Amino acid sequence: MPPSDAGKPGNDPASGSANGERQCNLLQTYLKDLSFEAPRVPGILFGHRQPGLQFDVSNHYSLCVEASAKLGEIFAVEVRVRLEARTEDQPLFLIEATQGGLFELKGYPLEEKDYVLRTRAVEMIYPWARELVSSLVGRAGFPRIQMRAVDFEARYNQAMQEYLAATEGSGSGG
Repeated sequence: MPPSDAGKPGNDPASGSANGERQCNLLQTYLKDLSFEAPRVPGILFGHRQPGLQFDVSNHYSLCVEASAKLGEIFAVEVRVRLEARTEDQPLFLIEATQGGLFELKGYPLEEKDYVLRTRAVEMIYPWARELVSSLVGRAGFPRIQMRAVDFEARYNQAMQEYLAATEGSGSGG
């Protein structure tokens, strides 16, 4: 039997292994929601101070019933980005965008699907949200920004640790 290719470049289980056992296939992307507000444009474009940026990103997934009825088990994964720019007393802009993707998972046991959908799948659609937000900022007349990368795996691991700590703490009160 040949040695395992797991862990070798190009054989990431989330993108489909060389032997086809595990696959996380992005079938389609979509924009679910978009809101852009720049209440003081165009006047604010001239003579404002360096803004402070507040950035938030969250994600979730659900079984897409309509797609699953036709294609098998399909998950809708969505990443929500919120970016607000303000000077001390004036809002410059507020952007809220929800970018989504339809994913098919093959070969993953049930206990690993949550991890893949909250990390690898989100990592695949987050670049669309980043580009959309950057483009909107530029189209409004502001200098384009490059949103930072997000380590969704680290966020997932932290959330799981917090969940386990909370359930251990609540279970001891009997």
